[in-house]
Amino acid sequence: MNSPAAIDRSLPRLGQGYVWQDLTVGQRLRTFARTVTETDLVNFIGVTGMLEAIFIEDGYEGAAMAGRPVPGALTYALIEGFILQTMIQGTGLAMLELHQKILAPVLVGDTIEAQIEVTGIKPTSKSGRAVVDSRIDVFNQRGVLVMTYTATRLLAGRP
Repeated sequence: MNSPAAIDRSLPRLGQGYVWQDLTVGQRLRTFARTVTETDLVNFIGVTGMLEAIFIEDGYEGAAMAGRPVPGALTYALIEGFILQTMIQGTGLAMLELHQKILAPVLVGDTIEAQIEVTGIKPTSKSGRAVVDSRIDVFNQRGVLVMTYTATRLLAGRP
């Protein structure tokens, strides 16, 4: 079998995210679910410096709750990872605005997933791009809404 001389750039790219024209206001999507592990917590607080006693000491006596809580920033980062890997891979150009509310704790061992709703699409005058607004609701394995946030992103369009 002969190898082609160059890559065929006309072939669809695996894992390519949505361009804004593929989205509609009111469209809803959901992410995969992911269990938050002790390793996730340790790696995240180590790289960010969030070495708060409630995160580094199991059973910290000054904690407000039982269990091993994780920073809200970790919950957000895991969900954004899903969104980046799937919905906007290769098409997301910039995060323009973010408003976030943490509604309930996420603990090591919890499984989180999110539901995304496209709430606005505003095409720009430059290069076929658009500003896309969305609401992201994050739930744990018991169906409890643990975080909600709105994101305004710049997305690429079709060439």
